[in-house]
Amino acid sequence: MPAGFQQLGGETVTGTLALSVFTAVLGSLEFGYNIGVINAPQKIIEQDYNATWIHRYGKEIPAGTLTSLWSLSVAIFSIGGMLSSFCVGFISEWLGRRKAMLINNLLAFIGGGLMGMSKISRSFEMLILGRFVIGAYCGLASGLTPMYVGEIAPTSLRGALGTLHQLAIVTGILLAQVLGLESLLGSEELWPVLLGVTVLPTVLQMALLPFCPESPRFLYIIRCQEHHAKSGLRRLTGRQEVGDMLAEMKEEKRRMDMERKVSIAELFRSPLYRQPIIIAILLQLSQQLSGINAIFYYSTSIFIKAGVQSPVYATIGAGVVNCAFTVVSLFLVERMGRRTLHMLGLGGMSICAIVMTVALATLESVPSMSYLSMLAIFGFVAFFEVGPGPIPWFFVAELFSQGPRPAAMAVAGFSNWTANFIIGMGFQYVADLCGPYVFLIFAALLLFFLIFTFFRVPETRGKTFDQIAANFHQHSAGGMMDMDMDLDLGKPSTELDYLGEESIN
Repeated sequence: MPAGFQQLGGETVTGTLALSVFTAVLGSLEFGYNIGVINAPQKIIEQDYNATWIHRYGKEIPAGTLTSLWSLSVAIFSIGGMLSSFCVGFISEWLGRRKAMLINNLLAFIGGGLMGMSKISRSFEMLILGRFVIGAYCGLASGLTPMYVGEIAPTSLRGALGTLHQLAIVTGILLAQVLGLESLLGSEELWPVLLGVTVLPTVLQMALLPFCPESPRFLYIIRCQEHHAKSGLRRLTGRQEVGDMLAEMKEEKRRMDMERKVSIAELFRSPLYRQPIIIAILLQLSQQLSGINAIFYYSTSIFIKAGVQSPVYATIGAGVVNCAFTVVSLFLVERMGRRTLHMLGLGGMSICAIVMTVALATLESVPSMSYLSMLAIFGFVAFFEVGPGPIPWFFVAELFSQGPRPAAMAVAGFSNWTANFIIGMGFQYVADLCGPYVFLIFAALLLFFLIFTFFRVPETRGKTFDQIAANFHQHSAGGMMDMDMDLDLGKPSTELDYLGEESIN
């Protein structure tokens, strides 16, 4: 076998494919880094806000003003992501997937520069604006990365390679947690470096993107550039003969040409897209409303309540579990299937949330429950990365054909960021009101999403984009629910048999 090629799951992985996926998920790494970076140095940055206020006004900052400024510093990241994620469809169609990722890096440079220079400029406004800009970068990256990876990946590896988006996110979170230690960059002098170092993955991605091919599906189906699409397929697969892949894209383009241009409003109006867009939105909500960000935003205080002596290291331990089980998911997703793993993750998280509630509620009377609560938190994180963590991100790209995909990614991304913002802003208030019983709310939500997944979400493992779309087309046309169940249970559907296409399970 030529150098630069290796076998993975029976499929040839070329150096170009590996480079392209690695380069794309650098954006996901930066996304994760900026989720986790703001938490560790909170007290030190608040002290700097106070020093700036004293320098300007000659008195200490009021407590309420400081709380508001800090809440804004954290939450404005999600607001930037919410706004920019809605533009993913337009930007990816206008510039193409690769060029959009390249130009998006300008936002990372601006955001990282503003945050890194905020202390020396004595301006907390610069830090807040920088958080908004880097949030806008992450909103675009959270849509562009899984879209690009999903389109360049071979069908049999689409799930495994799609999981790398989530692996890069959790690696970024862990990296931010480690670098945020006071002994490293989380000190009074170095915290601006901690925030500004986010530009390093940007530099690497900008250097590597010119060596990565544009998505062949985009080139052929959207731009009608068959020659360039063939060239990209040959580079990605290492094969000279790519007629079978081109034929699949031709069929997808033929179907797309028969449809009107799909807008966001059309996704909800058309019976062809209504069911998959509802599934896509609820899958994104199942990720954010699972309670995982409540764990990561407030893990230190949760570990303190659980009686942990060194909560910062326990939080890093949760980050390590996060990464480890994302790798586990990478190997399982093409064996067990998306739907099965998602249900396993949701069910496991629900049980862990109940155990966590019992442990925290009885902690004062039974001190040894602190160990059970820690175990429940680690289990909660582990089950999240088995299913709800990685699967919703690339599931959206699989549920839609080339035409509606950008609009669907925009809607799904906006749903994800909105739920993220709600949890980030509202969890502490609800936790103060409900105490340790707050996780029962998440347990109930997880149970709802589990039931929804069981009855409504089809299995997409091993199926082409065209086969997946055909399922929803038949359902909307006269639609028999048993076809959905056939797909769920891994049985070949009648329409797929009619098309003469084999459903690989």
